[in-house]
Amino acid sequence: MGKVCKVKKVKLFFGFISNDEELFIVTEKILSRKFGAVDFSSKAIVFNYTDYYKKELGENLKRKFISFKGLVSPDKLSEIKLLSNKIEHRFSQDKRRRINIDPGYLSSGKLVLATTKDYSHRIYLKKGVFAEVTLFYQNDTFQAWPWSYPDYKSKDYIEIFNQLYRIYIEELRRGNE
Repeated sequence: MGKVCKVKKVKLFFGFISNDEELFIVTEKILSRKFGAVDFSSKAIVFNYTDYYKKELGENLKRKFISFKGLVSPDKLSEIKLLSNKIEHRFSQDKRRRINIDPGYLSSGKLVLATTKDYSHRIYLKKGVFAEVTLFYQNDTFQAWPWSYPDYKSKDYIEIFNQLYRIYIEELRRGNE
């Protein structure tokens, strides 16, 4: 019989997609009030991997990632996704989002994203939120699964997540939970 163990805390991050970089700044401030000081902020990267968001968010989309000092319990992911949906709704105009906010976390072996969409490789958490293991960590870098989003497979994103991974490992080492 397996023994129930205490679960390690994880590194929370958010990915933003918008054509209005000012919304990145405002959203970061809102999330900082909830999760504390930002310890990582990527540059804005051109988001041209899919047209999925074009109709709702518009043209010339950019993606940005942020994370916060400290670690969180992985069982908080569904509440965090619901919070990000509220923030998206707050900035909506004419029933259209102006920013997409994707919360996720990384641990020593994987990168997990929260979503409200079910699919064969997603696990239900609660309150209409599912989790997807989007990348796995092996041979000192993140690797993609067949179902990983094209942007998450990109060199730019992998480099960002490897940076976050190093921050995470250092926080574990220092006991900054």
